[in-house]
Amino acid sequence: MMDFFYLIPIAIALGVVGLGAFMWSLRSGQYEDLDGAAARILLDDEAIPPVEPASEEGGGAASSESIAGPPPPEAPPRPR
Repeated sequence: MMDFFYLIPIAIALGVVGLGAFMWSLRSGQYEDLDGAAARILLDDEAIPPVEPASEEGGGAASSESIAGPPPPEAPPRPR
């Protein structure tokens, strides 16, 4: 029974903190443009210019690896 004297104020304090965070989000405009945020994910970003292939004179495989990154790891063998 004595535990309730600790748990009830903690629960009320957490509720007040949650309500305060919600009120802050309302005042800061977090819920202003919900449809725009949903449609923005469908729009393309600005076009990224294509990467020019590295010449063989400039270091060969080392320079192309620095642009493209290391090759992907091979898949582990499947158990039989």
